Amino acid sequence: MLRVAVPNKGSLSETATDMLREAGYAGRRDPKALHLVDERNGVEFFFLRPRDIATYVGSGALDVGITGRDLLLDSGSTASEIEELDFADSTFRFAGPPGRFTELTDLEGVRLATSYPGLVGDFLARHGVTAVLVKLDGAVESAVRLGVADAVADVVSTGSTLRAAGLEIFGPVILKSTAVLVTTDESIEGISVLRRRLHGVLVARSYVMLDYDIPSVLLPQATAIATGIESPTVSPLHDPEWSAVRVMIPRADTNPIMDALYELGARAILVSAIHAARL
Repeated sequence: MLRVAVPNKGSLSETATDMLREAGYAGRRDPKALHLVDERNGVEFFFLRPRDIATYVGSGALDVGITGRDLLLDSGSTASEIEELDFADSTFRFAGPPGRFTELTDLEGVRLATSYPGLVGDFLARHGVTAVLVKLDGAVESAVRLGVADAVADVVSTGSTLRAAGLEIFGPVILKSTAVLVTTDESIEGISVLRRRLHGVLVARSYVMLDYDIPSVLLPQATAIATGIESPTVSPLHDPEWSAVRVMIPRADTNPIMDALYELGARAILVSAIHAARL
């Protein structure tokens, strides 16, 4: 059986579980359960702390796992990412007291608090900067105010938390992270199926199916508006002067495309969700 590590809590857990369910795998009924066997799909799921998943996969104890890119890099694991899963996005930045730091080199020799010493340490080393890393498990933004550190490296969304702590962002982006699928060996039986299914979920979430009727003489203009993945499917209608078109379009572009087609002369424009896909 394929042994898969899944986050058991935190921002990664719920979406990862939903994706696996949409991909056709069994879901755990008890949120406290740490192990689930999906006989139908030949998979064993192990629900673990997100921070530990890369270590388990890298050691060979498990075949593949879902974790954050930040956690993978911080772990120092030999596992590598094989698929971006496009959720749990985060950005890592440096922050310090206003006016004290402006460039990365200003961190030379100072105390830097972070929950990701491996990730931050590697970044600094690549840029030739040596700082004293202070590892904290949370509330990193309070480290400067409490005198534990001179600056911090932390996850930033809007920056409001750091500003509330009296800090300002400076220097380059350390990392843009997202959820990823990780393994040490892509050739392990079952991984290609898992990867293909998860990719299908991403496609289904990102695209919709668009159907419309159009005067046949306007087909070239209409298909130029919505070109589809390969090309639109065009079928004749009972009225020989009209055609029916079916095409996949990006979900985010749905309404602008519908507006453009209607203005061109398309009618009976319908949109339907895609529940699964293989491209």
